[in-house]
Amino acid sequence: MTVEGVGRVRKGDLQLTSVNPAQKSFRVCVVGSGYVGLTTGACLAFLGHRITCIDQNTCKIEAMKRGETGIFEPGLDKLLRLAAGNIAFTTSGETDLEQADVVILAVGTPSLPDGRVELSQVREAADKIGKNLTGDRFRVVAVKSTVPAGTGKMVKDLLRKASGRKGSTSFAVASNPEFLREGSAVQDMLYPDRIVIGVEERAAAETLAALYRPVLEQEFVPPPFCPRPGGYGFPALITSDITTAEMIKYAANAFLVTKIGFINEIAGLCDYTGADVTAVARAIGLDHRIGQHFLRAGIGWGGSCFGKDTAALLNMGSEFACDLPVLRGAVEVNRRQRLRAVEKLQHALKGVRGCTIGLLGLAFKPNTDDLRDAPALDIARRLLSMGARVKAYDPVTMNNCRTLYPDLEIEYAEDVISLAEGCDALVLVTEWEEFTHLPLASMAAVMNRRVLVDGRNALDPPEVQKEGFVYLGFGRGTGEKFEGDILVQREHK
Repeated sequence: MTVEGVGRVRKGDLQLTSVNPAQKSFRVCVVGSGYVGLTTGACLAFLGHRITCIDQNTCKIEAMKRGETGIFEPGLDKLLRLAAGNIAFTTSGETDLEQADVVILAVGTPSLPDGRVELSQVREAADKIGKNLTGDRFRVVAVKSTVPAGTGKMVKDLLRKASGRKGSTSFAVASNPEFLREGSAVQDMLYPDRIVIGVEERAAAETLAALYRPVLEQEFVPPPFCPRPGGYGFPALITSDITTAEMIKYAANAFLVTKIGFINEIAGLCDYTGADVTAVARAIGLDHRIGQHFLRAGIGWGGSCFGKDTAALLNMGSEFACDLPVLRGAVEVNRRQRLRAVEKLQHALKGVRGCTIGLLGLAFKPNTDDLRDAPALDIARRLLSMGARVKAYDPVTMNNCRTLYPDLEIEYAEDVISLAEGCDALVLVTEWEEFTHLPLASMAAVMNRRVLVDGRNALDPPEVQKEGFVYLGFGRGTGEKFEGDILVQREHK
């Protein structure tokens, strides 16, 4: 597979040169209006396509008609307002499906207890889509949901059966995985690193390349709240077969998980040797073969994607008797990191029983209200089970936490000062911008004891220590402050 520039991709005998067809605007149905579906629909509508978002949840659809997204994602509500003339929401959509040029399948694919992916929503959606593939117009059904390798073949078979056709001459199935980060989804959709299209038919690749042409050629005026990043050029367009495209999504997340696990293992060794993992990460990240991203040590990752996708990949490996020890180890390292935060508190406080611990942040990452697999919840549960009192403050997701976890005995604070009041220790769990500029002196003044566990290595140790805190990072060494990023000494002869 080679990529020869925007709009020209060669894979085997597939060569795309017609990314600039006469058709500028597509009629697109997005089946599933959750996080991925809504973001995809809103961005495509902003780019000028006519979008219908379909979802079975009546309350969700009615809220979207009022302009309410139901999720915290920076810029998404503003984008919906800009694209309001090109996007509609419905719970039925039979006519829209029949008239669509492209159908994007973006329903949920939750994990089962053994790690397998639950595909019932995919099957139901494929059945509904297939029943509306009437007429002889060519349509593309693109699976954007994260699904195990081989699911595209299943979807194709379901569409054939539901449409009553023996062949697939009037439609084609494609895999079009998403690479959206919560908190940066709009940016990732408009300015991606790559667009991946898995196809069997050339016509399907041509259609999807034309759909994404405004992104591939960056021929749109950026929204004011999401400007084009400095130095950004053009995304790569990658084509492959369907199964390979499905595997690309899993492999990408598995690699990021492994990279985080690696730097956390190095941080653990740095804790023993006195080395500073932030300098280590900075230095090795300057190697272009490694790169800077995902090399921040701390309490590890959370959210829905990494946990679900690694579980699915490990399950796929088990099905084929193909063990994945590197990935399995990275997942275990991540589980251990959350417990290490509690271990650090135990050591510093000589036991946490009877102590009051304040958690700075609840969401699994900043700029989202998502609590799925959030490290803060595991830390809170462990501390509570050990007899500690737990307080928490998060600028966005406290109401979600109250609603979703009413039995979790967390005391919620209104701001960082009220959080610190009466605490023996604080743990920075989510690196919200607000928490990287804490009023440390004011917080220290109202605490019982001054211990701060920096679970994201986001703070400057000397600045924290200056206010009388015991600073505990992850692999931060002695905490000495060097002038410049990395101290370099040369011997002159």
